[in-house]
Parts: sequence; structure tokens; C-alpha cells
Amino acid sequence: MSTEPSAPVVLRMTGLTKRFGTVLANDGVDLDLRRGEVLALLGENGAGKTTLMNMLFGHYLPDAGEVAVADQAGRLIPLAPGDPEAALEAGVGMVHQHFTLALNLTALDNIVLGAEPLWRLRRDKVRLRRRVDQIMEDSGLRVPLGTLVSDLSVGERQRVEILKALYRDVRVLVLDEPTAVLTPQEAEGLFATVRQMAERGLAVIFISHKLPEVLAFSDRIAVLRHGRKMGEMPTAEADQAAIARLMMGAESETEERAPIAPGAPVLDLVNVDLQGPDARRSLHRISVTVHRNEIVGVAGVSGNGQAALAALLSGLAAPDRGEVWVDGTRVARFDPASFIARGVGRIPEDRHHEGVVGTMSVAENLVLEDLGSPEVARWGILRGAAIRQRADAAIADYDVRGPGPEAPARLLSGGNLQKLILARVFGHAPRLILANQPTRGLDIGAAHAVARRLLEARGRGAGVVLISEDLDEILTLSDRILVIHDGRIVEAPSRNRARIGLMMAGEAAA
Repeated sequence: MSTEPSAPVVLRMTGLTKRFGTVLANDGVDLDLRRGEVLALLGENGAGKTTLMNMLFGHYLPDAGEVAVADQAGRLIPLAPGDPEAALEAGVGMVHQHFTLALNLTALDNIVLGAEPLWRLRRDKVRLRRRVDQIMEDSGLRVPLGTLVSDLSVGERQRVEILKALYRDVRVLVLDEPTAVLTPQEAEGLFATVRQMAERGLAVIFISHKLPEVLAFSDRIAVLRHGRKMGEMPTAEADQAAIARLMMGAESETEERAPIAPGAPVLDLVNVDLQGPDARRSLHRISVTVHRNEIVGVAGVSGNGQAALAALLSGLAAPDRGEVWVDGTRVARFDPASFIARGVGRIPEDRHHEGVVGTMSVAENLVLEDLGSPEVARWGILRGAAIRQRADAAIADYDVRGPGPEAPARLLSGGNLQKLILARVFGHAPRLILANQPTRGLDIGAAHAVARRLLEARGRGAGVVLISEDLDEILTLSDRILVIHDGRIVEAPSRNRARIGLMMAGEAAA
């Protein structure tokens, strides 16, 4: 699996530096990538990984430094800075953590967009479809090609991004959190596909927060901290403790789920049907009970009804039939304000579009659900000093790193946005918590912090519904595990990882 040290360098980043106002995102980063190598790029949220890749791909213009890519003859040719087209022409492909898709086009059109002349799309549709079908067959990644991207789930959009990159004959491929929404079997299929491509000469930069897959999949590991490269190591010589020390300066402790007796029911779903816009966003005759002092994990491949379940538990959708009970009272009114008043806290799947208002300040986002409180507003006028005091305390308690409480929330990294949402949710001590993909895209330290908060809430008597496509997270945190497939929910008969993975793919429980 290891790459020969004599393999030619196909990508060289030299002295790359990028500032955003007063924030130094990258500070003189040097990085080489060799032909046929899989390089894992690691670091905490806000360490500068995505910024570095965006400079490589031309989305950001570096303040200093240079990117050079080998041509067909092996000569390193500097890339025109800030020019994505130049990166594509040089054979650089990128699967972005945050999607870059045209919502008004189909999945197929997005996959081939930019790689085929637009005027050929209609005439060559059969040929294009055949080629994409073959890529899906080889990689094990499936999406409904004729569906508009706007109608796809988050997980399906991620798969479109991966297929979009695989469709091009790239020589350097950047994968930014590509397995966040895949089953274990699908992730293994993707790894096998990329490894085969690497053996044929593809060079891969692989960004992930899942250390087991990093250790299993990569040849070499490079670590960023606070925008600087802290070191490199061959994967064969690495372990999780050594990686954690480079990432955070100390080892990170894994949260333990201590045994605890469940309390009274805090959520009851009784024979609930919910008809969504399509089959992927519907629920069929589900009955679920969640108790106090309990974390119930919901495992499944994205697009199998998780969005409908999350909407139901947030008050964003009402069931077509069946009953919903929260803390012993039947729910008659379905809207977010009513659910918040009942003590339901929500960690949404899409932190950027559903979790915060990007143009509002960090402090304002922290009190969005408290505007009726006299501590926050009086006679319709916001109490600025009280809001600022609350924000300062939350920022310190949850380690929200950014320009400050008055800065727009959109300036925060994904991980710090998640910390902001956690501070808002847990600040209310909710009795029922919907945690929808709570650690997606988070580094090991931030993910452990989320796990700690969920376990603390469980210990205080909250019931937690944990929806996640990360099966390791489900197995680590959940007291009971449910599997959702095609809008139907069944309880897993065991904690066997392979068995649950097959159930996620639609195989009936044995």
C-alpha cells in the first residue's frame, strides 16, 4: 500500500499563506504529493485544511506562495493562482465538503457539467448515462440520475460530488470528508475504487476526521494546527495517540457511555405515517419510544426517511396519521416554537442553512430561540448588554473560535458553527434532543466534545434521538439502535457492525 519514495512529485505547494481579515488561516504551508500516493490531511476544525485545498483548486487567491502541478512529461508547472479552470485543466479534481452543485439540474447533468460541451448533452445522453452507470457500478455509489439535485438528500448530493470527480480523468484528486454519509460497505467500496485508481497513478489528498479510516486508507499523514503544518509521518508508523498529539498538542480522551437505567418515556411515536414530497422523505407506520436517560441511535443510508423523522421531531412537519407524544402529552400543534416550548432541542443536519442565520452575529444567533424571554428582550427591544454577556459565556464554555461575538456567524468554520448551535441547544437543558448528524465534518476533538455534551444531557435525564450515517458514532453513543430504510424503522437485533450495515442497505434482520 505504501508509495515508493522515488515516485515523482505530481503536486507541490510552497509557502502557501492566506488571511481573512485578522484571521491567519494558512501560514507558509509546504506540502508535496507523489504519484500513486494517498495523503491524509488532518487537523482540528479551523486548522486551515479546506482553505489550503481551496487555494490548490483556485477558489481562493493565496496571499503568498505557489502551487505547481506536474504536466504529462512530469515537469512541475506553476498554476495560475485563483483560477479553478487552470486547476481542472492541470488534472486536479476536488470533492468539496460543502456542495458545489447546480440545484436546478439533474444529478446526471451535474456529474458531466463542465466535462462535456453543453450543446452535446441532449444528443449524447445515452452515452453519458452509460458511462456514469458504469462508474456507479464500479464504485458502489448510487444516485437517481434523472432527479433534480434540489430534490436530493444531503447524502445523495455528497455522492453526486464524488461521481462528478470520478467522471473526470483527474491525476490529483482531493476528497474532503467523502465518507460522511456512506454505509461501511459503501465506504469500503469507495476506498477500493480510489485505491485501484492510485495503483494506476492517481494521487489523492484525503481529508477526514475518522482516524480508523485514515489509518486504513492512507500512505502518509500530514497534520495542520492553527494554519501551520505541524508534521508528517508514514501511516505505517502512526497511531491515533500520535495523530492526536500533532493535531491538538495532547491526546484526546474517548468518551465512555456508562450504564444507566432508562427513565420514563419522553417521546412516543405511535403508528406514524408522514407523506413527504417523495418516497425518500416519507415515514411508514413507525412506532418508536425514547426514554429519559437514553440515547437512541437511528442508523441508515441518507435518503431513507431521516429528513422526515427530523422534520417531525422539530415541529416542521405534522403526521398524516398516528400520534406523537412528548413527555407524556400528546402533540396537537406542529411548529418549531411549540416544540421548543415543550423542551425539545434541535441540532439540525445542515448547520449552515438550518442551524444559523449567517448574516446575523454570533451573539444574536445564540438567542434566536429566546426572543420572548425578558432576559433577552423587553418591550420588543433587544437587551444588548445581556445578549453580549450570554454570548461571552457561551463562547468561552464551548470554545467557539472566531472574530468575536459581534462578527457574522457566516465567518465561522463549520466546526465552530456546530459549537455555536450546541451552546444554544444545551443552554436550555432540553428534555428531548434531536441530534441530526451532530459530528459530521468535525475533527476528533470537536466530535468528542459533542459526544460529551450528549452523554451529559443523558445523565441529566434527557432523551436523545441520534440520527447519524456514521455507524461508529451510533455504536459508541447509543443505548439502543434503530435502523431506518425506505421510511420504515426496525430495532437492530444486535450491535454487530456488519449486520447493521446490511440492514442499512435494506437486508432484513436475521
